Amino acid sequence: MIICKSADEIRLMQKAGVLVAEVFLQLEKILRPGVTTGYLDRIAEDLIVKKGAHPAFKGYVGRISSRAFPASICVSINEEVVHGIPGKRTIRDGDLVSIDVGVKLNGFYGDAARSYRIGNISKIADRLYGATLDALNASIDKCETGNRLSDISHAIESRACQDGFSVVRDFVGHGIGKKMHEDPQVLNYGLPGQGPMLKKGMVLAIEPMLNIGNSDVEVLDDLWTVVTVDRKYSCHFEDTVAITESGPLVLTRL
Repeated sequence: MIICKSADEIRLMQKAGVLVAEVFLQLEKILRPGVTTGYLDRIAEDLIVKKGAHPAFKGYVGRISSRAFPASICVSINEEVVHGIPGKRTIRDGDLVSIDVGVKLNGFYGDAARSYRIGNISKIADRLYGATLDALNASIDKCETGNRLSDISHAIESRACQDGFSVVRDFVGHGIGKKMHEDPQVLNYGLPGQGPMLKKGMVLAIEPMLNIGNSDVEVLDDLWTVVTVDRKYSCHFEDTVAITESGPLVLTRL
């Protein structure tokens, strides 16, 4: 069941979203070659807790794993698509780093992901980055009342195909609110004009995941980290977006 939020609930969700954006700003100040992913996680958790919120991912048990996620953020590098576990790994020049941040504040969730080009990345990785960010923005433009859910999905796939990239099919965006994952699922592919009509009060976490190679992915032995089967680079962006009468309201940007 798709839960539409009231104006007051969306205001509360925006507070959670602003905190997510503030975490990214803090991490961007220290994100460089030589920094460990575990250090990024500690900085993020300290800020989230300081603001009176809860790291949404820490302790989370998802559909792909019976193991509770052990960290506060996900840090996925190069061929890692999503759910990379922070630890001792050091970020290097040329890496494409995706960071996923989720918080729970005042009973509501905020969720977003950003990718970062570290130093001298390859030309194709740079193209992948640009296409994924474009796909996110194009999909947000479709978040208008009266459009269909698959219009969002089609915008993502269309932008990926322009540069010959594939979209991940096994993992999707989602509704969000008092639960981190609510209905509906937001696919990254599909024909336009299909699925539920977008209505005022719907809040969606839209998250294009584009691969340089094919769309096939697998989960590593840690039971969380998702990687491309061909080990080619992947890129991930995400925003939490509310559908309003005046158009899309992105809750996870300042």
